Amino acid sequence: MSNKVKIFSGEASEYLAHQIANSYGAELGLIDIQRFSDGEFQPSLKETVRGCDVFLVQSTIPPSDNLFELLLMCDAAKRASARKVIAVIPYFGWARQDRKDQPRVAIGAKMVANLLTAAGIDRVLTMDLHADQIQGFFEVPVDHLYGSTIFMPYLEGLDKSNLVIAAPDAGGSKRANAYAKRLDVDLALCYKQRKRANEIAAMTVIGDVDGKDVVIIDDMCDTAGTLTKSAEMFIQHGAKSVRAMCTHGVLSGPAYERIEHSVLTELLITDTIPPKKESSKIKVLSVAGLFADVMKRAISDESISEHFIVA
Repeated sequence: MSNKVKIFSGEASEYLAHQIANSYGAELGLIDIQRFSDGEFQPSLKETVRGCDVFLVQSTIPPSDNLFELLLMCDAAKRASARKVIAVIPYFGWARQDRKDQPRVAIGAKMVANLLTAAGIDRVLTMDLHADQIQGFFEVPVDHLYGSTIFMPYLEGLDKSNLVIAAPDAGGSKRANAYAKRLDVDLALCYKQRKRANEIAAMTVIGDVDGKDVVIIDDMCDTAGTLTKSAEMFIQHGAKSVRAMCTHGVLSGPAYERIEHSVLTELLITDTIPPKKESSKIKVLSVAGLFADVMKRAISDESISEHFIVA
């Protein structure tokens, strides 16, 4: 690796960062995090970054310490005279707070973008934002990658004559429709009504899934409530099989248990978030090669358009 490029990782994404660095052809930079007894912490870059292009790999998953760790690493790199600091955020947390959907709430995604910009980030690399418009929250360039680059080769290997692409809710219809168009197959939709966050009141199926192999497409799987209920609805409407593909495996609360006891054949996720444990139904695909290639192109000012298989 050129001595003008350095890759560092926060604690939340250390395993993925090692894979990205290996794909890039680099050693992961040394970093030390000093922790105080009151919970305060201080990241320290243990090698020079003067005049370097610095990549900081960190998914901003809960707790908020992971976000603040990224901010502190950025500040440390800028104060150590890094030429550019590029945040590699495979999973961008707070992305569900992209608008005021009720009175007196924060737009968390915009606030996080402001914090990263204020810390001195020069560029952001991320994947499958919950809402595309979040790119516009930043005043620096954003390379927004898509999980379809990872999932599409798998889908193209399936029997498309019996395939239906599905969205688990109306919000995911645009993403699922892009997959369906690319594969030239039909689209189905589960329409859901919520009482409150993470609690579904009612669902119904739109589209013909009778005798079909259904693939549910979504950007994330959190508690797996929507996903597993959608799968049940498709089976009840005659689907032959149901599998799912979700870029970000948040998998909080009862998610693993729900997936294990669901009608899903399998759930494919990426490693933007480190899996908490193994599951017989969950298959993890790596995004390391994709991010490494885009990082190289960012340094050499090359186009990354070929990676936008489905936008």
